[in-house]
Amino acid sequence: MRMKKFDILTPIGILIGISTLLFAVFTNAGMGSVVFFIQLASFLIVFGGIAAALLINFSSQEMKALPKVTHEVFRYENHNLNQLIETFVNLSTKARREGLLALEASLDDVEDRFIRKGVLLAVDGIEPDIIKDIMMAEIVAMEERHKKGRLIFEKAGEYAPAWGMVGTLVGLILMLQELEDPALGPNMALALITTLYGTILANLIFLPISSKLEQKTDDEVFVKQIVIEGVIGVQSGQNPKILEEKLSAFVRESGREEELEETEELANEA
Repeated sequence: MRMKKFDILTPIGILIGISTLLFAVFTNAGMGSVVFFIQLASFLIVFGGIAAALLINFSSQEMKALPKVTHEVFRYENHNLNQLIETFVNLSTKARREGLLALEASLDDVEDRFIRKGVLLAVDGIEPDIIKDIMMAEIVAMEERHKKGRLIFEKAGEYAPAWGMVGTLVGLILMLQELEDPALGPNMALALITTLYGTILANLIFLPISSKLEQKTDDEVFVKQIVIEGVIGVQSGQNPKILEEKLSAFVRESGREEELEETEELANEA
C-alpha cells in the first residue's frame, strides 16, 4: 500500500543551491575568492551558536529524535491510493458476504497498522462515532509528534541568521580596533561571511526541510483520513461499489492523487 524510497530530490536541491552560489562567486571573482568564503571561525560561530540555542530550547528527548527526523527528510513514502481504495472494496465485499467477524482473518495481508486497528475496532462492534474519535485522536497525536520534530528545524532556521549577525558583530568589533590598518576591506568582508553562512543555512537547509516535513505530515494525515472513511464504510455495510466511488471522489476532489504521482515521477526520474 505504501513504500518508502530514498528521496533524491532533497540532496539534489541542496547541491544545486550550493553549486549556484559557488559558480556565481567563481565567475565574478575567480577561485581565490571562493576559497576566501571558507572560514573556520565563521563556521564555528554559526554552527556552535545554533547548536547551543537548540540545546537550550529543546529537551534531551526531543534532541535525541533529531537523527530520526533528519532521516525522514531523505525518504519518500509512496502512498498507492488506488490500492488503498481496492483494499477497502475487498473488505467491504467480504463483510457483506460473510459478516464483520470474517474480516479479522483478512488482516493478515494488510501491513498498515492504522488500517488493521480501524478494522479490528469495527469487528469488535464499536460505534462508528467512537471509532472515528479513536482514530482521529491517533492522527492528532501523530501530528503533534511530527510538529515537535519539525520545530527543531524551524527554530534552527530562525537562529541561523541571528547567529550569523552575532559573528558579524564580533568581526566588526575586532575590526574597529584596527581602523588604521590598510586591510580594513578584507577584514570587513570576513566579518560579513558569518551573516552569509547563517542566511544560507536558514534558507537553503533548515526552513526548506521544515516545510518538507510539514508537507509529508499533511500527506500522511490525508491518507489516514481516507482510511477512516473506508473503515466506517465497511462497518456500516456500504455497497462496495458505492464505497469505491465515495473514496475515489474523496481523492479526485482533493487532487492529492495527481500530486503524489507527480512527486513520485520526479523522484524516479532524478
